Amino acid sequence: MNALNPALKRFGDVTVRLSVELGRTEMPLKDVLAIDEGSVVPLNRLTDELLDVTANGRVVARGEVIAQDGRFALRIVELVGDPSAEEPIPAALGDRPVDPPA
Repeated sequence: MNALNPALKRFGDVTVRLSVELGRTEMPLKDVLAIDEGSVVPLNRLTDELLDVTANGRVVARGEVIAQDGRFALRIVELVGDPSAEEPIPAALGDRPVDPPA
């Protein structure tokens, strides 16, 4: 785990649902009803495109599929941040962020 700000360490045991989306498609209901074993459903992603990792529905990273110990796994290639949330986090709960120069 990355080094956490001491004020945030208390949240380290909170469970968050991570999901990885392989791709999406839209198809008519008649085609969905015709899906059977062996059917192939084309998706909107290229095979070499990074996959989105979501935490509770919000994209937090992108990665690539790998195999590890006989299971699918995901190697994180990049972290996704919200540029509007790039405010510094106070070192302790009582600290106040410094106002930017005018």
